[in-house]
Amino acid sequence: MLLSIGAYTEAEMGHASGIGVTRFDPATGVLEPASVTIETPNPSYLARSKDGAFLYAVNELEEGAVTAFARDPETGGLRRLNSQSTGGAHPCYLSLDPTGRFLLVVNYSGGNVAVFPIAGNGTLSPASQILAHEGKSIDPNRQGEPHPHMIAPSPDGRFVYVTDLGIDQIVRYRLDTDTGQLVDPVATSTTPGMGPRHFAFSPDGRTMVAIGELDSTLVSYAVDAEGGLTPISTVSTLPADFAGANSCAHVVVSPDGRFVYGSNRGHDSIVAARLDAGTRALEVVEIVPTGGAEPRNFALDPSGRWLLAANQQSDTIAVFARDPETGRLAPTGNVLESKSPVCLTFAG
Repeated sequence: MLLSIGAYTEAEMGHASGIGVTRFDPATGVLEPASVTIETPNPSYLARSKDGAFLYAVNELEEGAVTAFARDPETGGLRRLNSQSTGGAHPCYLSLDPTGRFLLVVNYSGGNVAVFPIAGNGTLSPASQILAHEGKSIDPNRQGEPHPHMIAPSPDGRFVYVTDLGIDQIVRYRLDTDTGQLVDPVATSTTPGMGPRHFAFSPDGRTMVAIGELDSTLVSYAVDAEGGLTPISTVSTLPADFAGANSCAHVVVSPDGRFVYGSNRGHDSIVAARLDAGTRALEVVEIVPTGGAEPRNFALDPSGRWLLAANQQSDTIAVFARDPETGRLAPTGNVLESKSPVCLTFAG
């Protein structure tokens, strides 16, 4: 199984060369040594097309860009197709709509979101929409202006959601596939100072779980028929006796929808929480060190048996075995050296 690795290449954030690739053995949990497939600046987040023929990467720069690549399904090798300006600084997340016809991007420093039509050959057209968020929240250092951090469709494809760390909102849109425009915004305000960063859905789409970068929490939401969000349960991602600095990064729901995982940077750990299918309540199961520094991203393999943690500041990817019955994680000792890893994408 191939694993694509996004990384930082700029000196202030990392020292990789571009997008890497490795093979992961789901029978043993072993990662092969990684190689660089192509050089591109700050490919900090990746998304592949449903058929695996194309890979898309943000270029998280002051003059933000997104780049399309043709992908060899046998080797994971990449060939650059084209790039487009994202219309804002420091794009940090991207995803495809369910039709595969549009790429959705957020510009963290630009405070806006962008939609790009995708041609049949995988190339990107100029943005069909660049949409600015407005507002601020209570943290003067991090929330003086909008900072959208993630954009992704709901599991059924009816809605598109954006978490905005700067204004403490999760915004629900509809994507008009005739015009390539995000329309009908409905904002849900979070707890002030949460700084919602990423989110994940239960497989049935009835529950969303968001992670707060600024307040180190996981929050579950009930999702209604119109995509509206009602907060249900909040838990801390940290031990009660931890008093150091921490910022949360990524969140994932297990394939069976029973467990949620979130990453802590500072405490350098993964929190595992049980998600009750009926009440949608969260209950922390354990908090496990990642064995490295700054786990900005992590991924469950498609089987749900393994969790791979990308430790950005220690240049490692650590493999954990996951017990599907208890949700608990156990370090396997399989650790791959990889420069400044910040995004892990399984690619078949």
